[in-house]
Amino acid sequence: MFARKGSKGGGSTAHQDGEALRLVKVTKVYGQGDSAVTALDDVTLGLRHGTFTAVMGPSGSGKSTLLHVAAGLDRADGGIVRVAGAEVTARGEAELAKFRRRRVGFVFQQYNLLPTLTVEQNTVLPLKLAGRRIDRAYTREILTRVGLGGKLERRPDELSGGQRQRVAIARALVARPAVVFADEPTGALDTRSAREVLGLLGEAVRTHGQTVVMVTHDPVAASHADQVLFLADGRIVGQMDAPGVDAVAERLAHLGDVYESGVQESRPYQPNGV
Repeated sequence: MFARKGSKGGGSTAHQDGEALRLVKVTKVYGQGDSAVTALDDVTLGLRHGTFTAVMGPSGSGKSTLLHVAAGLDRADGGIVRVAGAEVTARGEAELAKFRRRRVGFVFQQYNLLPTLTVEQNTVLPLKLAGRRIDRAYTREILTRVGLGGKLERRPDELSGGQRQRVAIARALVARPAVVFADEPTGALDTRSAREVLGLLGEAVRTHGQTVVMVTHDPVAASHADQVLFLADGRIVGQMDAPGVDAVAERLAHLGDVYESGVQESRPYQPNGV
């Protein structure tokens, strides 16, 4: 379906080297006083271009908050967020919205497709909103690659859940973003559709040098990534490279005990260049 990264048939992003995402001492607090909850607690990380990272942790650990803050969908209370070297945290709302449309792709669990628009129209909608030129040939190439080339005129209610998520992935990829963020992209899918969606995300990384950051609770989904970052109480408390299903499941099972005891894991997370 996709050519391998580096092959003559593959495309590329504008940033092949260096970091796609950098967070420096990022904090996020919800509420005030006694009811305040620290969702992100002094988080620092660096992710290189062309990588696939899964973010995992128990409920309330800050996974989705990390994704939303990194993507510019929510504002950090402190620290710095950079996407492809460009600082996100210092931008005003209008400028930030424009930046997201050009440099960030987001795949939601619930698809967020407009029911009155066709597959092709839903895919190019962010480009229209940004006032960008629509490359129809490239759009249809992406839709063909995600298995929807014969369904361009279908509407969301004519598609399966897996097909709707493929539209969401195509929509995220068609703008050639620096980073694609995916929030539980397989959470509402059956096993077969989930496997296909994860394969598409992985192949996009290998083919186009896309950078994918995915929040998931599922060790099987995480095993498709290059690495897993583990969160607990708003902090990154561990990292696993080349994750396997059983190893991820075991790490998750003991994550709370490791964090509460303050014991360092055998391979603690070390962000690049920090």
